[in-house]
Amino acid sequence: MEFKMTENGFETEVDFGTLEISGNAEYGYRPFQLLVSSIAVCSGGVLRKVLERMRMPYEDITVQAKETRVEKEANRVSEIHLHFLIKGNNLSEEKVEKALHVTRKNCSMVQSVKDSIKITESFTIQA
Repeated sequence: MEFKMTENGFETEVDFGTLEISGNAEYGYRPFQLLVSSIAVCSGGVLRKVLERMRMPYEDITVQAKETRVEKEANRVSEIHLHFLIKGNNLSEEKVEKALHVTRKNCSMVQSVKDSIKITESFTIQA
């Protein structure tokens, strides 16, 4: 990827268009938003595949992400909590817990930051 400087940040061309990134939310996605989004969506996508392989039918998955930042340390992201809302009938909490364990091990974004950002997960099953 190549990022070109603009008046208010940087931009890059991706398959779906121009991705505008800026420290100012008025001009693009903020870097921490992209970091948190990458971890949340990677985890959600891997969970989706794991549930399918485990033959656990679901209707929908929503991922809620809450980040904690440390202002005294360049406002870095120190923790991300992912809460998965999984809609489906007859889902076993025990099997979903196992699926999340497999998800954590196989999400490349979680594995990339595991030694620097604390990632925690929880879930709610909705019928």
